[in-house]
Amino acid sequence: MGATGNIGSRLVRLLADDERVGSILGLARRRPEWTPPKTTWVPVDVTTDPGLPALFAGADVVVHLAVLFQPSRHPDITWRTNVIGSERVFRAVAEAGVPALVHASSVVAYGPGPKDRPVDESWPTDGWPTAPYPREKAYTERLLDVFEHRYPGVRVVRLRPGIVIAAESAPQQRRVFAGPFFPARRPPRPLRFVPSVPRLRFQALHGDDAADAFHRAVLQPVHGPFNLAADPVIDADLLARINDARPLPVPYRAARAIVDLAWRARLLATSADMFDAVLALPLMDTTRARLRLGWTPRHSATDAITDFLGGLRQGGADTPPLRRSLPRGGRLREVSTGTGEHQ
Repeated sequence: MGATGNIGSRLVRLLADDERVGSILGLARRRPEWTPPKTTWVPVDVTTDPGLPALFAGADVVVHLAVLFQPSRHPDITWRTNVIGSERVFRAVAEAGVPALVHASSVVAYGPGPKDRPVDESWPTDGWPTAPYPREKAYTERLLDVFEHRYPGVRVVRLRPGIVIAAESAPQQRRVFAGPFFPARRPPRPLRFVPSVPRLRFQALHGDDAADAFHRAVLQPVHGPFNLAADPVIDADLLARINDARPLPVPYRAARAIVDLAWRARLLATSADMFDAVLALPLMDTTRARLRLGWTPRHSATDAITDFLGGLRQGGADTPPLRRSLPRGGRLREVSTGTGEHQ
């Protein structure tokens, strides 16, 4: 599920090149024009399609990557995909007798945590209650708890990556998190600064490294949760160095008010509640992934950020979620459909 997105499209490539994999059934809302070896595409809506058990029948593993970030102004819609859709996928895995389920959770499933030390996978997955996406990811973790209790014979893996970025995903993530008014090129030098807000410290990793972890989870007999992130931790000072800019201290209340005003004015796609959630995210310890999965990121977080910034100008990929611009209108269509709406 979610085979054409940021992680999914990369995972399909890895599986297609792996001689241990016989066939791949790529499920997504829209069929891409690109078809790698051993892959069959099937358009599926996880919220409504009654045929999921039949599609899963005979599979060795189901990888659930389907997710919806927008519309942030209508959380009932994202809930249907991220929670109800996930529940339907889990139920179909059980009905089809699939022996393994790999689920894409996220760092946002974690409750507020420290910024001065990393936490392991035992940190509470309570999410941030006022932001839809963290709340939905946390609730889905509870659904997986129930699933594992009911079906102990199914190998369940939960991968919790930090912010997954790369050049190919940059246009999509610009649409989803920033909106149509964010420039695709770096602004003129006199305007270049990075807001330095208290607790603005987070972890990122390159999409290729995230896909590598999922690839390993599919084929290795591991189970349980795994944190995924690359070094170094991203903060305002590092972002400023990458952009040849300077950090500008901004008080939390002022920064939140600006984000809230921009979101309410439909100039920004991310709400102040999601801004709060990012500031509350804990830093993650990735020791378990390195030891149990044998996973080590090949790209630093600095490399991932640099690749992403370049992708804002030239990125994108040949799948519907990752296309460089929306068909039939591009940014004008983004504006007409509403910043923070589902497109």
